[in-house]
Amino acid sequence: MRIKFTVLGPPQGKARPKTVRLKNGASHTYTPDATVIYENLIAMEYRRQAGDVRFPDGEYIDLRVMAHYAIPTSTSKKRHKLMLEGKVRPTTKPDWDNIGKVVADSLNKIAYQDDAHIVDGQVRKFYSEQPRLEIILQSAKS
Repeated sequence: MRIKFTVLGPPQGKARPKTVRLKNGASHTYTPDATVIYENLIAMEYRRQAGDVRFPDGEYIDLRVMAHYAIPTSTSKKRHKLMLEGKVRPTTKPDWDNIGKVVADSLNKIAYQDDAHIVDGQVRKFYSEQPRLEIILQSAKS
């Protein structure tokens, strides 16, 4: 099985959990709102573009993400061209691993049973005039 879908907008990474100390001395850990909203956007786009398709429980999954970053407005024409050709690539935040994490976590129990079943993956960063994530989920070869 192979599913490809796109999430429009600038790539975002999974933010670190936040912990607050409560008055009674206990602590509470939570995911920041911006991360929750982005995870919901990814899940919504998956459902909109792939419907109810879900990998069988226990199947090995290969996750591929191409993150397309916006080209800064101050970029020279020469550098702009190099960015579009893929000869200059983003080295800015979010880091590739945080992009992969937010995508994998957002599709838990929607596209697959659990992201622990992702046994192969890749996140690639490029520049584009249309910022977005292109996500491919496919059955992994043994």
